[in-house]
Amino acid sequence: MQDRFGHRISYLRVSITDRCNERCVYCMPRELQEWLPHGEVLNYDEMTRLVRIGADLGVSKVRVTGGEPLTRRGILQFFRQLSRIERIRDIGISTNGTLLAKRTETGRTIAEELADLRVKNVNVSLDSLDRDIYAAVTGRDALPQTLAGLRSAQQAGFTQIRLNTVMIRGKNEESFGDLVRFARQEGFLIRFIELMPVTTSDVLSDENFCPVAEAKRRLEAELGPLIPEPDFRTNGPALYYRFRDFPQRIGFIGALTNLHFCETCNKLRLTCDGKLRPCLGNHLEFDIKTPLRQGATDEDLQRFFLQVVDRKPEQHDFRFNYQPGRKMVAIGG
Repeated sequence: MQDRFGHRISYLRVSITDRCNERCVYCMPRELQEWLPHGEVLNYDEMTRLVRIGADLGVSKVRVTGGEPLTRRGILQFFRQLSRIERIRDIGISTNGTLLAKRTETGRTIAEELADLRVKNVNVSLDSLDRDIYAAVTGRDALPQTLAGLRSAQQAGFTQIRLNTVMIRGKNEESFGDLVRFARQEGFLIRFIELMPVTTSDVLSDENFCPVAEAKRRLEAELGPLIPEPDFRTNGPALYYRFRDFPQRIGFIGALTNLHFCETCNKLRLTCDGKLRPCLGNHLEFDIKTPLRQGATDEDLQRFFLQVVDRKPEQHDFRFNYQPGRKMVAIGG
């Protein structure tokens, strides 16, 4: 699949639930969330079929997201189904980590079960190592559970464990250096992410927004010069650097300040209620659940995918007074 601007689509992010056990200010800041009724959410067989159709069109990487994906009942069943799609070569999960250490009926941790189901990498949200700051950002005092989850992920032997830190001025900028040191000590790859306007319009303000350039200056003042590594890429838009004085790589995701942010975009998003979104920072979304449930053939659904790809915008709208529609928790992290 290729859009009008030369983006080759090989990556599908699949949100399996809009529910979460945390209330992060940048994702779902309200306590009273209006959850989707179960009947509106795709079941695992429907999701698996859509992933398989995407794979037939060139998708080779899938990342399972939420909400918090590990809160959905029977989650390992879905990963088992994904693991059987041969064309999907890379399966990952984005999680807050709080449930990775939970024991299953077999006595093994969820992290161990996932690693046995071809899950290669795990992205864990971690905005501070200070328990009070963590609670202030996430709305939950769950830092010990997240750290236990990270230990379980290490023991499970994932190919890569990545930490995702959303930068919020006045909340967690004092934590950046400690997070880098922690990632270095544990062998994690850490990425610092700019706030995006995906919850309420007042979240993205000058008071809250910490740009990548400011984070880099702060880290260099504390830990020494950063050297760009333009040839190192993962599947996302992060720009990577290494420290001159020690061999550690860190990434920065600057959706608002990086003017080239969208140039290498290779992804589509499937929401838990069956919408295909060609871009996170654009309100376009297309209902694939209705034809799916009305008996569409695989060929019909392939055409649907291709039509959505053809509508993919050249760049996101975040810089143009973008007003949030659906909250991030309902789109997929």
